[in-house]
This record gives sequence, structure tokens and C-alpha cells, in this order.
Amino acid sequence: MTRALLLVDLQNDFCAGGALAVPQGDSTIDIANRLIDWCAIRGDTVVASLDWHPAHHGSFASQHQVAPYSQGQLDGLAQTFWPDHCVQHSEGATLHPLLNQRAITQTFTKGENPLVDSYSAFFDNGRRQATALNAWLQQHHITDLIIMGLATDYCVKFTVLDALDLGYTVSVITDGCRGVNIQPQDSANAFIDMAAAGATLYTLDDWLETQHK
Repeated sequence: MTRALLLVDLQNDFCAGGALAVPQGDSTIDIANRLIDWCAIRGDTVVASLDWHPAHHGSFASQHQVAPYSQGQLDGLAQTFWPDHCVQHSEGATLHPLLNQRAITQTFTKGENPLVDSYSAFFDNGRRQATALNAWLQQHHITDLIIMGLATDYCVKFTVLDALDLGYTVSVITDGCRGVNIQPQDSANAFIDMAAAGATLYTLDDWLETQHK
């Protein structure tokens, strides 16, 4: 087993009705479940990342009395200030109820330090601290990652870029991702950045076709 499916932040707050709902975020769940079923047949493992913020996280607009999605700085780093979301142990922080959670071998939390945001499932935004993900993947001899989730232009993008930087072979399932798109082209540009860094982009159907050849 050298390959894993990494599901990025498929949490209630990023789906319909959530505090930071990504447009069409729910449409990723069916893609995830199809991939999970395929991984079960092939014997590939499934892991997931979770945004897991303390209630007074510094990335929350409410902590600075500014409008959500405004721009500023947090502890010396450029920061988008978000609606309060994925607060630890809240309903919004749990995985989407229609996701096949029983198939997930391990979950990895991020964004717990209130002084720095954490888009990537591997590192915080300042690369000051690593999550447990890379060490776990190495321990289990994972070299290839299939990545999908929410949101394309933030947590998926930076997870993919860090995975490539760490030496993983990365396939991104594009129809399993949806973006925030504060600017209209943010998700398209994110896919361009991922591909330029070395990721291979597939739709789910194209991915499955390549696996049958």
C-alpha cells in the first residue's frame, strides 16, 4: 500500500448552511464516496484533514471587528479574515453526514494555534509547525496521494503544494473540489498553480479510466 486518498476539510461549515459555506461544496461528497469505494477495492487507505479552530482564533473576522473576507495581517503574515468556522467540537467542525466516514482510517487536525491560520493539511501558513500528517504517511510508506476537498483556492491548493514539496506524487480530482472564489478566477488560478508545481489534474471519470488501463 503506497497510495492514499486525502480528503481535505469536508466539514459541515464548508457545505450548504455552514458558517463558511463554499458554493456547491456539498457536490464534493458524492465524488468522495465514489473514490472511497474505489480505494476500498484497491486496498488504498483513506485519510482526512479537519479545520479545528479554537473559539477565538485570530483568523476570525469577529476577533478584529472587521468584515468577513477583508484582508489584513495575523502575526506578521498576510491574512484573509473569515467568518467564525470549524470551532473545535462544534457541529460545524464535524465531517459531512453523508460522507462515508467509516472508511476513513485517520483524521488530522489543523488550525489549532490561534496566532496563525493553517490552510495546508501539512503545515500552518508560516510553516512554523507541522501537523501529524506527513509523519503518519511516511510511517505507512505512502508515496502517492489523491487529493480532493474544500476549498480549491485555499486548503486544497496549499495542501497540494506542500505535498509536492515534501516529495509525494499528487493527483488532484478537480470535480471533487470547490472554491471560495473571493475573486472569480481564484479556483482556476489555483488549479494552474497546482499543475505548474507538478500535480496531475483529473476529473474523477478520467482518473478511474486511467486506473483501468
